[in-house]
Amino acid sequence: MPDNLPESLIAIREDAQQFVDEVLVPLAKDIDNEDPVPQAIQEKVLRASKDAGFFYKTQPTEYGGNPAGSLELTMLRETWAASNCRLTPYVFGPGPGMLHAAEGDMKKNYLDPVMRGDKRGAFGFTEPDTAKRPTWAKIEGETLLINGQKSYVTGGATADFVSALVNVEHEDGRKAGTAMVIIDSDAAGVKIDREFSSLEGSGHVSMVFEDVRVPLGNVIGKLGEGMPRALGNIGNVRMMVSAQATGMCMWVLDFVEQHLLAPHRTGTPLGEREGVRIRYADMRIETYVARSALYRTARLVETGDNIVNETIATKVFCTETAGRVIDMAVQLVGGQALVRGHPLEKLYRQVRSLRLVEGASDLLRINLVKGKLELKKGKV
Repeated sequence: MPDNLPESLIAIREDAQQFVDEVLVPLAKDIDNEDPVPQAIQEKVLRASKDAGFFYKTQPTEYGGNPAGSLELTMLRETWAASNCRLTPYVFGPGPGMLHAAEGDMKKNYLDPVMRGDKRGAFGFTEPDTAKRPTWAKIEGETLLINGQKSYVTGGATADFVSALVNVEHEDGRKAGTAMVIIDSDAAGVKIDREFSSLEGSGHVSMVFEDVRVPLGNVIGKLGEGMPRALGNIGNVRMMVSAQATGMCMWVLDFVEQHLLAPHRTGTPLGEREGVRIRYADMRIETYVARSALYRTARLVETGDNIVNETIATKVFCTETAGRVIDMAVQLVGGQALVRGHPLEKLYRQVRSLRLVEGASDLLRINLVKGKLELKKGKV
């Protein structure tokens, strides 16, 4: 539970809240909710975050970082989300992501520039429903010849490269397994088929690969390790999304509490009505349970055990809880909560995407049961 954190993490959480109150909130007041965050504001957040030490929490030690464990990162991400401040995405420095074990030329050409902020990568995992076969690559000498399509590459329009999951075949047709492969965005045969934005406003692309040649040295790790590496990265993102979801719930609970206590046109606060109290009680109960699951799983991550099923369970429960909590908040606040620019209207759009990102909820349910019945994995 978040109540049983060691004193060292409680002190960090207090520092994080102070950073939100004294740095992020004042800077955010100068930005219209519908406008992009100006580069100058982003740089101010970055400098302040470096001074406060938060910037380095997601960076390896060799790059001057002070990497935080899963429990600390979960706590901080929940704190950022609970502030409902649009500047929190600029607090943490760039992390290595899929490139955390890169060596040699891969480290020099990709990991090092990413950590300096000179390059940006994207993650290519999702295949289009209409694909005749998943993205594949054929080994030809010291190169891979890649064909296929990734339908939902977040940030792909501005990425310098994409780390894509591909199925690899030897020259004689034998299967070599899956691989995570770095593909430069400006490589011959790489095309952006379509740019689009999703409900919450983030940008994505559909990316096509037509006879794209990349050196075998662009394989992250070894051939056959692609799916486990992809799932490892996805597991980290699922924990991040879960923390974001519970943080949203915490902000919403405070917002609704103030609404229920405020004067109402009927002459008595809404919070005095029994039906309203029952709905608000449900919101608090679900948030309490979701946070309990979140922090338990964060601690399990730090054991190093295989906890794919636990991160699945946490991600599904936390995101679906956030959906219900925010939906009920809109119902209790009324029509004004649907007006463009209202904080609940924005959260309502944001939270819907969380049940699809890094695995749709029902697909994750199927995978969880497969993990238990066929692989004997998972705790309750």
